[in-house]
Amino acid sequence: MGIAIVGAGVGGLALARVLHVNGIDAVVYEREPSREARGQGGMLDIHSGQRALREAGLLDRFFEIARGEGQDMRLLEPDGTLLLQEDTPDDAPMLRPEVDRADLRDLLLDSLPDGTVRWDHAFTSAADGVVHFANGNTATYDLLVGADGAQSRVRALLTDTRPAHLGQNMVEVGIPDIDHTHPHLAAMVGRGNYWVFGNGISLAAQRNGDGRVRIGINFYNTDENWFTTAAIPFDDPAAARARLIALLPGWHPSITALIEACDDTVIPRALPTLPPGFTWPSRPDVTLIGDAAHLMPPVGEGANMALLDGAVLGLALAAHPGDIPVAVAEYEREMYERTGAAARMSAEMQELLMSPDASRRLLEFFQPS
Repeated sequence: MGIAIVGAGVGGLALARVLHVNGIDAVVYEREPSREARGQGGMLDIHSGQRALREAGLLDRFFEIARGEGQDMRLLEPDGTLLLQEDTPDDAPMLRPEVDRADLRDLLLDSLPDGTVRWDHAFTSAADGVVHFANGNTATYDLLVGADGAQSRVRALLTDTRPAHLGQNMVEVGIPDIDHTHPHLAAMVGRGNYWVFGNGISLAAQRNGDGRVRIGINFYNTDENWFTTAAIPFDDPAAARARLIALLPGWHPSITALIEACDDTVIPRALPTLPPGFTWPSRPDVTLIGDAAHLMPPVGEGANMALLDGAVLGLALAAHPGDIPVAVAEYEREMYERTGAAARMSAEMQELLMSPDASRRLLEFFQPS
C-alpha cells in the first residue's frame, strides 16, 4: 500500500507509528523545514488518547515523559476568590496526565524509521494518485491522508466546508522559568492548571514541563474583527501587556500580575471550528484525521481524538491488507461516531465557558451535588 500522510502532527505520526508496528510502510510529508523549525505549543491533557499510544507500543514511554502533577487544578473568580483547588497525590493514577506537545511529538518521531518523515514538503495539490508539493517534488499514493490541521488543504479534495470563527479570540503570553524569575507567582499558579473565569473573559495559566507558564487570555462572544477593535498593539509587547490588563477591569492585582510578568512573546489567536457531526462524501483514496477532520473547541479533546484517529485508521489498514476502500470506510464509520460525540460534548463545554456565570457553572461541573 502506498500511503502518503500530509502533516507531522500527533495524529499523522500516530498513524505512521501504528502502521510501522503492523509492518506497513508510510511516508509523512511535513511543510516545516525540520523538526526544530518552530515551537510546538503548550501542554496536552492525554486521556482517551492513551489507547492509541498503547496500540503504538509507546504507552510506558509516554508515562515517563508525562506529568501526573499536571492534573492539579485551581479555579478562581476575577476578584481572586478561590472556588476550587485539586492537588493530585503523588501515587494517583495517570488518568489525565499533562505532557508537553513537543515531547509527545518527539516520542512519536523517534519511534519511526529514519526517512519516514520528509521535511520541507508543503502540500499543494493531488489528483490521479499523484501528490504535488511546493518544492517541486511529487509522490504517488494509493491512499492520501490529510493530517494537516485546522486549515487543511487536503480537506478541499473532499468538501467545500471550511472552519468558521468560534466566537472566541485568545492572546497567548508566557512567563519563562517562573520558579526562579517569579517564585511567588509560581506558588500561586501551582503545578498544573490555574483558571480564572468571569464576565465573558478567562485567563488560563498552565505549567509546562520546561518551567514556562503559558497563559491564554480568552475573550468570548467576540468576532473575527475583535483584534482590530480591541486595539492591542502587538508590535509593542509592553504596551500590549498594559492593554490586556486594561481589558480586565476589576480583576485582582495578583491575577493581572501574571500578565505584567510575561516576556515579549505576545501572540493573537483567532479560534476556528468545524460544525459538530461534520462528514464528507467518502472516497476510497483520500481521508482525513485530526483537526482536518473534526476541528473542535479547545477544551481538551482534539489531541486525544487525533491520536485515536491515527490508531484506528492504522489498525483498519492492517486488518484489510490490499483493500484500502474497505479500511477507509471502516475507519470513517468509527471516527464519525466517536468524534461526533466528542464534538457535541466540546460544544456544550464551550457554551458553558462563554456564559456570564462560567466560574460557578464550572464549579458545579467539577463538583456536582
